Amino acid sequence: MEAKISFYGAASGVTGSSFLLQIRDYKILIDCGLFQGHESEKNHLPYPCKLQDINYLILTHAHIDHCGRFPCLVNQGFKGKVISTKPTFQIAKIMLLDAAKVMKEHYKTLYKKSVRRGLDLPPPPLYDEYDVLESFKYFQIELPYHTPFFIEKEIKITFRDAGHILGSAFVEIVDLKWNKKFLFSGDLGNKNKPIVRDYELPPEDADYVLIETTYADRNHKTFEESKIELLEVIKDTCKRGGNVLIPTFALERAQEILFVLREFYEKGELPACYIFLDSPLAIRATKIFKDNPEFYDEETYQIFQEKDPFNLPNLFLTEDVEESKAINQIKSSAIIIAGNGTLSGGRILHHLKNNLWRHECSLVFVGFQPKGTLGRKIVDGAEKIHLFGEEIYVRAKVHTINGFSSHAGQRELLEWISPINNPEKIFLIHGEPEKMEIFKNLLSQKYPPEKLYIPQLMEEITLY
Repeated sequence: MEAKISFYGAASGVTGSSFLLQIRDYKILIDCGLFQGHESEKNHLPYPCKLQDINYLILTHAHIDHCGRFPCLVNQGFKGKVISTKPTFQIAKIMLLDAAKVMKEHYKTLYKKSVRRGLDLPPPPLYDEYDVLESFKYFQIELPYHTPFFIEKEIKITFRDAGHILGSAFVEIVDLKWNKKFLFSGDLGNKNKPIVRDYELPPEDADYVLIETTYADRNHKTFEESKIELLEVIKDTCKRGGNVLIPTFALERAQEILFVLREFYEKGELPACYIFLDSPLAIRATKIFKDNPEFYDEETYQIFQEKDPFNLPNLFLTEDVEESKAINQIKSSAIIIAGNGTLSGGRILHHLKNNLWRHECSLVFVGFQPKGTLGRKIVDGAEKIHLFGEEIYVRAKVHTINGFSSHAGQRELLEWISPINNPEKIFLIHGEPEKMEIFKNLLSQKYPPEKLYIPQLMEEITLY
């Protein structure tokens, strides 16, 4: 055996991305994400390999479903080195600290409920802030795009721009002994969006390819169409006398919404309103964006030379809890951008409690809602939800604007993989099974069916 790959997450599922590539005696882990939604119980299982034997961990980007289990790895024996781009290191730090805080708060809530009801106590948090800070010492190798990193003259690792979020990368790993090339897509970006550049195309001579399939069953609306749709929702909601709630991920999506609202304001298209970025994490992430203009696309970089691309006069950054609570005194003409994006926690839940039952308000989803999340229930048409022990009716208008997605749609995924001519195997990962089957059928028009494979969680495959 010269090389094998193990699928520890995002195999026949969307979250928990983690793949172990073993080339002879070298073990390289690509991502170590948290499972989310209905898969979250898997986070409490021990990692399925000897972590003290891992030489390197590559982080493709800083979304929590790609980096969120790292402190667990350290607790369980990881002693290797982490490789990522500069923004990924910076953003991963604030994302992991925030995850520890959220876990702690969630545990306290569940603990109180369990004690009151005489139930078994919940499992403790996966890690705390101290564990996160301890894990930072393994963040050692900052790797720019297109700059090869060599492991003992046997393995070459190169990052290329994935166009997904700031600093995101897809990874090319070459076994120099046998001239075998592996590609790990990470998450690929939607094209023609602001701030980040479009994804690069991969080399045509890749032998083994792992490609994400989050939106492999559909094409997104264009970003321009989605901007128009968002503006119409804002105008209509303000006219009805309601508020616009935008549950958003603190990383990338929040910055894109601010970027677009600034454009609306400067063109005189935005109605008179208050805009609240009600997410301490998103506020910190925005500061990191401002520190890394070299990762912007050309348009955003030019804007940055003249002004802050994420600011406008009627924007309020609410880090303080009391400031956040005060927003709920405003009954109309407020745009509230708050975490988290799947409604599985965060300040957005309090804004839902105060606005979701009001006909005049709007709830706008601008990101993927995994199965098992509250966001998915609402998108799927739930008439009422349970929140803070109360039954809340869903009377606000619910909109899904998928052109804001940071994930490639079907068209982009097909374009990304198109240069690859004669791979030995293409593995479909990071998607719901039915979407993978749709994409597999599309790929079979170019590639022989026996070269297309949908791995199962915990499956281990010898490659050569």
